[in-house]
Amino acid sequence: MPQRSPRLARSAAQSELAAALAELRRQLQIPDGFPAEVQSEATEAASFGLDADAIDLREIEFRTIDPAGSTDLDQALHLTRDAGGLLVRYAIADVGWFVRPDRAIDQEARRRGQTLYAPDDRAPLHPTVLSEGAASLLPGQDRLAYVWRFRLDSDDQVVDVGLDRAIVRSRRQWNYQDAQRAADGSDPPESLRLLLEFGDGRQRQESARGGASLNFPNGEIVLTERGYVIERRTPLPIEDANAQLSLMTGMAAARIMLDGGVGILRTMPPAEPSAIEEFRRQTRALGLDWREGVAYGDYLRELDRSEPRALAVLQAATSLFRGAGYSAFDGEPPVQQEQAAIAAPYAHVTAPIRRLVDRFGLIVCDALVHDRPVPEWVREALPTLPQIMSGTDDLASRLDAAALNRVEAALLTDRADEIFEAVVLFRKDERRRIQLTDPVVVANLNGAGNPGDQLRVRLVSADVATGEVAFEPAP
Repeated sequence: MPQRSPRLARSAAQSELAAALAELRRQLQIPDGFPAEVQSEATEAASFGLDADAIDLREIEFRTIDPAGSTDLDQALHLTRDAGGLLVRYAIADVGWFVRPDRAIDQEARRRGQTLYAPDDRAPLHPTVLSEGAASLLPGQDRLAYVWRFRLDSDDQVVDVGLDRAIVRSRRQWNYQDAQRAADGSDPPESLRLLLEFGDGRQRQESARGGASLNFPNGEIVLTERGYVIERRTPLPIEDANAQLSLMTGMAAARIMLDGGVGILRTMPPAEPSAIEEFRRQTRALGLDWREGVAYGDYLRELDRSEPRALAVLQAATSLFRGAGYSAFDGEPPVQQEQAAIAAPYAHVTAPIRRLVDRFGLIVCDALVHDRPVPEWVREALPTLPQIMSGTDDLASRLDAAALNRVEAALLTDRADEIFEAVVLFRKDERRRIQLTDPVVVANLNGAGNPGDQLRVRLVSADVATGEVAFEPAP
């Protein structure tokens, strides 16, 4: 049978998908717009201008790297080498300048917790006049930012950390694909060339401390001219390097908070020994044995993600990445301080436009670094943040999963009785979780097959309104 494109034409199926996504947002009570008082306050805040007390760092040629089409730009980077070694500057949008404590924007942000993304829309944490305007680190614009300064030694270990509120001006906005092409070119910009070197070095540091990253090649929903498509891809090297920059900053922030006795950490407990041993047994059964003496993170990094059995290993590994949460403290530090996957204490401070907790973390760090008291309103808010973030993380996960299910169903809506190639990700009793080779759809299957097996399945039905897709083993 001829292969069909996984793209959705502008058709009845796409109209049905639009209706299904709109209904999903209604069911989950995803915010639609902002109350008038919040919007009015944001419009006023956007005209505040720059803080005269911020230092001027506009001579530094910062650049941003984000997904294509992004306008809510939290971070900008600049890397250079001098006589002291590698110098990294990382500018983070100063959202707090525009958000006054306990007023309308602040209260609404605490209700939302984070920006929520659906394939066809998003519900921003802050009004767009701020998140995509006055607070965003857009190119060619003077913006307020918290600028982290890191000095690294020849082993890519951090030997000095600084933090200042500053006026910055980004010179260019890259998307990941353009940044990777520029980095791979014959004459790459210094910051990109050094960012890749930095990323390699920090991955070695991650390995040395026992950290790990799944980098599971999940389906990613992409809107094209012909409709939605689900692409399976692993992050580009420039994305991994950029992520290491964010991780380094979060680790530095956590250390500042712990040393200062106040803050909020992103934590995750280590996996239970029984779970680790069960995972090791699963790798043996799949023929991709996790050998004794090889660090867990190194084993995952070495997997060939194009290998079907590796997908089953990565799915099994998710059982070890559980229990993430937030721990606020003021005085006695929390018992659980580490984020086990990172293998170090860690805090969220690099996405204040899109995530509530980061704004508070930045204010805490800035106060502690400059030996100022942490504002009382921040101390009062810290104990409330774990519950807020837990609730909004759960909502974001439900939205992501349900939206993906509906897009998958829409891609298959007119393909009943077709035969597809698939790989078994895991099994539980008679139920299997499978992933199709093309299009990249994950679904349940009742029937034969063990993790890592490749098999052929027949599509029975696909319901766009509910996102339910049914398969059966093909003869």
